[in-house]
Amino acid sequence: MLIRIEASDLPGRECGPAPGFPGYRDIHVGVQRRDRPGELLDPQPGDAATATWNLQVTATPAGSGWDLRGPHVQGRPGGRFVYLSWVTMDGGGSFTMFRRAKLWLDVVDPEVLAAAVAGGSLVARLGLTDAKGHPLCASVRPPVVQWSAA
Repeated sequence: MLIRIEASDLPGRECGPAPGFPGYRDIHVGVQRRDRPGELLDPQPGDAATATWNLQVTATPAGSGWDLRGPHVQGRPGGRFVYLSWVTMDGGGSFTMFRRAKLWLDVVDPEVLAAAVAGGSLVARLGLTDAKGHPLCASVRPPVVQWSAA
């Protein structure tokens, strides 16, 4: 099965300092690999018009629903999530993470998830700029993210 993350409204390549936020330059965002915070799937620049990631997952029956697992799915059964990691890039391709957004999978409506398993694709749509104009972080649940089957 595929999880497709479709992001819009990225915050930009630079975010200036603000109270509680030191500011960052050359901002990118990517999907963190499970247990490997130094490995990101397809980092996208913070000033891109949109960003999309496709994650291969395995859906296994669990109780009355489904458990999703894969190289980019974090957490334990009943508490699975995907990390979108915000990083600054240097000229050599190295990066330093400064913030993460946690896309919770346990909030996906069971009927939507069942349809996604049957159809082969679960889609997350979300904007990546928070109310302060900074990169979206912390726990991300509806209505900030909309989940649908495709």
